[in-house]
Amino acid sequence: MKLQFKKYADGLVPAIVQDARTGVVLMLGFMDEAALQKTMDEKRVTFFSRSKQRLWTKGETSGHFLDVVEILPDCDEDTVLIKAIPSGPVCHTGSDTCFSEKNAEKSFTFLPELEQVINERFENPSEGSYINSLIKKGIKKMAQKVGEEGVEVALEAQGDEAGLFLGEAADLVFHLMVLLRAKGFSMGEVEAVLRERHLKR
Repeated sequence: MKLQFKKYADGLVPAIVQDARTGVVLMLGFMDEAALQKTMDEKRVTFFSRSKQRLWTKGETSGHFLDVVEILPDCDEDTVLIKAIPSGPVCHTGSDTCFSEKNAEKSFTFLPELEQVINERFENPSEGSYINSLIKKGIKKMAQKVGEEGVEVALEAQGDEAGLFLGEAADLVFHLMVLLRAKGFSMGEVEAVLRERHLKR
């Protein structure tokens, strides 16, 4: 990885750390070449500490390490983004992040990606695809599947098996998304209806 360390008088580039799972920004630190190399070698985030004047692996005292998933330089090669998985609170105050933000996954971050896959299957049929098997069967079968999955969700809701209930709920959402696409609508339009209803309350 090529970074322009010499761009800065102290040879330290800003390193932004983001939770690889939630997308939440956890903290900002600084790295010299040695810190970056150690981070890449050990797969744990290491900074150059200005106060300690040495390399400092985040979590070396608290045990709350940042395990590296991906390292990305910015377009000018003078800043680095590190996607990592924290093993505990990141801030020395005990907060999830150094910005006092709760580190929680934002709702429905995967659904737009799934919607893209569904759209792709409609536009470019792929043999063997389950979505395309539904497309071939038509709107009536898609609607029937939504009804079946709705019943199965209701039945599982009466039990105590969280995995089964969530699995059926996922099946319902998936089949609803396929039906929406077949009817020429999107989840965004459903969301707009919900938002409008909320604003009228």
